[in-house]
Amino acid sequence: MSKAKNPRRVADNEAMAKLRMLRTSPQKLNLVAAMIRGKKVDKALSDLTFSKKRIAIDVKKCLQSAIANAENNHNLDVDELVVAEAYVGKNMTMKRGRPRARGRFGRIMKPFSELTIKVRQVEEQA
Repeated sequence: MSKAKNPRRVADNEAMAKLRMLRTSPQKLNLVAAMIRGKKVDKALSDLTFSKKRIAIDVKKCLQSAIANAENNHNLDVDELVVAEAYVGKNMTMKRGRPRARGRFGRIMKPFSELTIKVRQVEEQA
């Protein structure tokens, strides 16, 4: 009389990693995520390693986590992995402020974002 097992969120040839509370705006994070979409994982890792963007370090950690999930949890071959999806979502926004002229208050928004990376195993075409 146990509950039914939850279905997997990804297909059998996929693995996923999610990174929350990244201290950057979703727009800036999406520029880095677009850089790796559809690429093989080794090429994507080298692109992130040599990127000048600060947030590329965190994106690289998330991609390495997705690769490790694929290898250890789902028994996928690392050499055949590609970045199937890399998408960005909004998270919370810290509201800060600064006094301005004539008694006014300037709002400063400090956004956070989250990143989801899915890697998929594809077979090489001969």
